[in-house]
Amino acid sequence: MVVVFATTPLAGLACAGGSLLGRLTRQLILLPVRDVHVVTRGDDSFRGLDDVAGLDGAAEFRHTVTASDGLAEDLRIVARVARSSTSAVAVLSGDVVAHTEALAALLEHPSRGTGAIVGNGEAGPLRPPVRTESSTVLSAGNSFHQVEWANGTFRGVLQVGEAHLGSLADVADELARLAQSRQLGRAGDTEVADLLLAGLVRAGVPVRAAAIGPLHCERVAGQIAADAAVQRLAEVDEQAARLDAAIKTGDGFFATYCVSSWSRHLVRPAARLSLTPNAVTGISIGLAAIAAVWFSEGDRLAQIIGALALYLSFVLDCVDGQLARYTRTFSPLGNWLDAISDRVKEYVVYAGLAVGYAAAPEGPRGIWTLAVAVMILQTVRHLVDFSYSGSVADAAKAADPAEREYSLADAWDTVQGTRPPATGAASVLALSRRLDSGAAYWLKKIIVLPIGERMALIAVTAALFDARVTFLALLTWGGGALLYTLAGRIARSFA
Repeated sequence: MVVVFATTPLAGLACAGGSLLGRLTRQLILLPVRDVHVVTRGDDSFRGLDDVAGLDGAAEFRHTVTASDGLAEDLRIVARVARSSTSAVAVLSGDVVAHTEALAALLEHPSRGTGAIVGNGEAGPLRPPVRTESSTVLSAGNSFHQVEWANGTFRGVLQVGEAHLGSLADVADELARLAQSRQLGRAGDTEVADLLLAGLVRAGVPVRAAAIGPLHCERVAGQIAADAAVQRLAEVDEQAARLDAAIKTGDGFFATYCVSSWSRHLVRPAARLSLTPNAVTGISIGLAAIAAVWFSEGDRLAQIIGALALYLSFVLDCVDGQLARYTRTFSPLGNWLDAISDRVKEYVVYAGLAVGYAAAPEGPRGIWTLAVAVMILQTVRHLVDFSYSGSVADAAKAADPAEREYSLADAWDTVQGTRPPATGAASVLALSRRLDSGAAYWLKKIIVLPIGERMALIAVTAALFDARVTFLALLTWGGGALLYTLAGRIARSFA
């Protein structure tokens, strides 16, 4: 369900033979969205509604039009929709001009969770400020609610996942009450989505910041601005931007510079061949098995061939995720298969290396002890990571937004806008964040020995030396990574 607010004449501005509202609705159908609820001021004489009515012939498309007499009623409509909906609800401004891919970054995300389209640039009346951290909106503003340390702008497109529809209804009702009693200052008809975003964040609902990169998504204030915005859309290659967005950010150094720098060229051919992400994962597992077989031969040429096969296996391990993001074909099975396959590939390769080394006449018998020690170390490291992630998720669930005390009548967000206490742990974390740039950033990535660095370490040491060197290197680096990770987890727990 998408609620589009065409409550000002701006939604009816001319655009490519139609109106902004008509253009936006056609984009929603392409995503696809099949249920569009248009809110107007009761004057349906502007051409935008005619454009929407003309789309009723589209397959399974349904639209309804509701007249509202002001901001308070707009918000009550959102509350009613939220309480009656059984799926995610999106709230859009009818004057949005955007790339379809920009809308898809939020509305077609497989999680169908709560999020808002956020971009860069200077804040203004149609670009309210937000503060984000780690792709999460921490504070959101509008003409009434203020934001400290803003580092982004909201672009008028908000989606609320099914799990948070109750919070959306409560926030919308509270905002409607405040609007009715004129306690929201100069907040006007164009700020429904802005107010709802601020309310959800203050209520403690986790809101994902959907970044749009080079794509455009903006609201316009007149015909000249609308024409200029549409022209800017044509200056960007949407498909290239979609491919760029499919390349995961925040990866390790090796994955970023030695794999993702060229693996992107495999994504489109894989999509044209109708390969699924799970199929690519299967091929990656097969290449790892081939690497293990070559490693088990034990001679130098076989070690080199095994190292190359292992590298290609990791390349495809990256491509499966890139393909999933490019085609937006995520599944619980795919997520599980991708996670478990990494462990299977690693341990099969360890076994192959140990077999090849033990078969050599001069090979010491203790090689299997080293292999098992590496497996145990990696298992402990993964348990630490998964258990910490689970604890964070449990803490987030325990902090029920419905039980959180907040005020939408205050202009300043005293919950999200305060600085963290200057504890020792918080100071360590603050120092860590200040190092999130340049060489220090990559050093922090490398220290934790992510899977890319592990695969590179295995391939290089196996090709140039032998399995004993490989296992000792993994134990040394992996042990240090475990201590570093534990120290960071403890610091975050006390911050």
